[in-house]
Amino acid sequence: MGPNFQALHTLFEEHYTNLADASDEIAERIRALGSPAPGGFDAFSSLRTITDGKEGLSAKDMVKDLCDDHEKVLQTLKSCFAEAQKCDDEVTIGLLTDRMTFHEKTIWMLKSSLV
Repeated sequence: MGPNFQALHTLFEEHYTNLADASDEIAERIRALGSPAPGGFDAFSSLRTITDGKEGLSAKDMVKDLCDDHEKVLQTLKSCFAEAQKCDDEVTIGLLTDRMTFHEKTIWMLKSSLV
């Protein structure tokens, strides 16, 4: 708890909601491409590029940790984007562009709050 509790709680909830919606959209795209979408914790855990959050961090360290995670996801998205371009997959390119826009804006906003 602390003076930023409410603002951080709201921020984390917004991120959670956005990422949950994105997971559904990405799974639908995977299915549209004819592949099975991963399901269940084990499947997602094996694909992740970020680790579980650390316990007991200060508010500033939580924000920094979140920013670092968004940067990792952004790098993964950029790799996927390059693959989608090779395949001339316009729909996937559009989806990835939207996701990269979200993560880039989020990184900027999080870094701005750390100054």
